[in-house]
Amino acid sequence: MTAENTSGRGRRDLRVKVKTARGRKLSSTLWLERQLNDPYVIKAKSEGYRGRAAYKILELDDKYGFLKPGARVVDLGCAPGGWCQVAVPRVNALGERPGKPKGFVLGVDLQEVEPIAGVELHVLDFLSDDADALVKGWLGGKADVVMSDMAAAASGHKGTDHLRIIALVEAALAFAFDVLEEGGTFVAKVLAGGAELEMQTLLKKSFAKVANVKPPASRADSSEKFVVAQGFRGAPAAGPVITAE
Repeated sequence: MTAENTSGRGRRDLRVKVKTARGRKLSSTLWLERQLNDPYVIKAKSEGYRGRAAYKILELDDKYGFLKPGARVVDLGCAPGGWCQVAVPRVNALGERPGKPKGFVLGVDLQEVEPIAGVELHVLDFLSDDADALVKGWLGGKADVVMSDMAAAASGHKGTDHLRIIALVEAALAFAFDVLEEGGTFVAKVLAGGAELEMQTLLKKSFAKVANVKPPASRADSSEKFVVAQGFRGAPAAGPVITAE
């Protein structure tokens, strides 16, 4: 890896260049170069976060203020744990803010996650029949926030990937309907256009406020956006329909 030196005005271009290695695809080389030069990746390393994704939830909470002291938070598909790391001080999960109520952060994932101070972690498939009961048991009640940065594994086929992402968000929303406290918040990764029309309608019926937003930490070339639904009114008579597996 090299750093180019441009002598035009005595300035130095500190952008890291990655040389193509034998056996490495050009796409992999470009991805590595982007990672090494991404200011959020660099910032995450310096501030101790487990990934740049931490800044997405941080920026969303700065704008919408749902991670409040005393809040009980469920992070679906929490690995590697960056969103949980952000939630811990904001909900006062460690009780380090005198005079503020102590919150609770629960992270669940299909794989084991390295321990995080102030977070209770469980290996759990949130789609399993008993997942909602288990989560409410671990929380000691219902959640104030259900959040998800999950993304379905890419197949390379745009139409298939679209359906998988929609199905995953709908499943997360169905889970939120089961475990959210009245007045609670649902935050999830969606697509570039925001939540699908049918889901958007459902969200507006079930929450007082719904926003589709792309936080600054989300890469400009990424198709992701996030839905932030606040003021849970209760599940509709018929829950969301999962349209794909």
